[in-house]
Amino acid sequence: MGYQPRTMRLPPRHVAAALVFPLMVVLVHTAHAAGEPGVVDLLPILFGLVLILVGARIGGALLERMGQPAVLGELLAGIVLGNLGLLGHHGFDRLRADPGIATLAQIGVLFLLFQVGLETNVAKMMTVGASSFLVALFGVITPMVLGFFVSRAFFPGHHPLMHWFVGATLTATSVGITARVLRDLGRTASTEGRIILGAAVIDDVMGLIVLAVVVGIIRAANQGAAFAPVSALWVIGKAVLFLAGALVIGRWIAGRVFALTAPLESQGVLLTAALVFCFALAWLAGAVGLAPIVGAFAAGLVLDEARYRGLRGTKPTRRISELLQPISTFLVPVFFVLMGMRVDLAAFGQPGVLVFASALTLVAALGKQACSLGVLEKGCDRLAVGLGMIPRGEVGLIFASIGATLMLGGEHVVDAAVYSAVVVMVALTTLVTPPLLAWRLKRAMPAGGER
Repeated sequence: MGYQPRTMRLPPRHVAAALVFPLMVVLVHTAHAAGEPGVVDLLPILFGLVLILVGARIGGALLERMGQPAVLGELLAGIVLGNLGLLGHHGFDRLRADPGIATLAQIGVLFLLFQVGLETNVAKMMTVGASSFLVALFGVITPMVLGFFVSRAFFPGHHPLMHWFVGATLTATSVGITARVLRDLGRTASTEGRIILGAAVIDDVMGLIVLAVVVGIIRAANQGAAFAPVSALWVIGKAVLFLAGALVIGRWIAGRVFALTAPLESQGVLLTAALVFCFALAWLAGAVGLAPIVGAFAAGLVLDEARYRGLRGTKPTRRISELLQPISTFLVPVFFVLMGMRVDLAAFGQPGVLVFASALTLVAALGKQACSLGVLEKGCDRLAVGLGMIPRGEVGLIFASIGATLMLGGEHVVDAAVYSAVVVMVALTTLVTPPLLAWRLKRAMPAGGER
């Protein structure tokens, strides 16, 4: 059964406590970034939250009236707020780089993937595991090769490793965008939804491995040394061990941790235990070199079955996803609005950037359509799977920002023109996916209900 919003009746003190926690994290993070312990400039954060939340609600409501997912409205609201400088108003420019807002956004995407994991049945996902792996594999190899040839065609005089790095920026899928669309449409548990989510997580892991390998080769080449293949094997080993440990050992640990909290007999103990488990796995994923969102998603998968065991003071009908709803309603839109704010429309005006960006966007979209070759299930909508893998989102931006710091032969691997083109590609793939995926899924299943 798909995701259905429900009316919450949480005690006010529990809602307040849930909202205060991420704010405390922001305050500590901001104070640390400022280098002045105990001194926090809270006003910009409050001002930014007012703009972001109002913009998200207005944008989401307008797009929903047009039959589109709310996430598209949140992204568009962010683009408007982030590019008012083109009209001469620069008062909101600093919000794009505000460390407090950025921290809230990253916590928000953790909650999104955690909830998606909670609503995903592990047994059903395993039934499409082979398809998810093949979809992810084709979705990494094809865009990378196409990106290499496009980059070489536009910049024939650059080092071949630069072209491979540009190709690497096209590999990973932004699981946050697709996950939000699937939740908005109630298609998380459909065959297409399970394949897309599984493939997107595997895709992110593969993308991080590709990034680590390419960066290692570039750094070695810049220093005149050879790249050690054992480094790539170590990255792959960490990814496999983490995911296997999270799903096997994590489930065993979760049941016992929840049992230990039973004597507390508090209504808030279920939410607290769930948050601790989510943040712990997200931290562990980051500590071993993976994206924290992979850990948050794994935590949701683990707690899907263990969420009520041993808790005497919790009503059996109360789900963790319901308890998280007030927090995610606050934090998740912050992530999508901020991602929209970081899209610089001025990049479209740079000479040659728009043509190169258009070519990159085309191969980025076509490369992910090769994913359909990996779908093994009969009756599955292959086009929907391919469309769901298109958005690059924050993952592509992270890749490009890392490339901008790498040097090869005295030149930046990703210069200003290439970076602007990648930003444009990320913006376009992020914006076109929600309406296209919504159109395809609604057309494929007009009567509702999930396969």
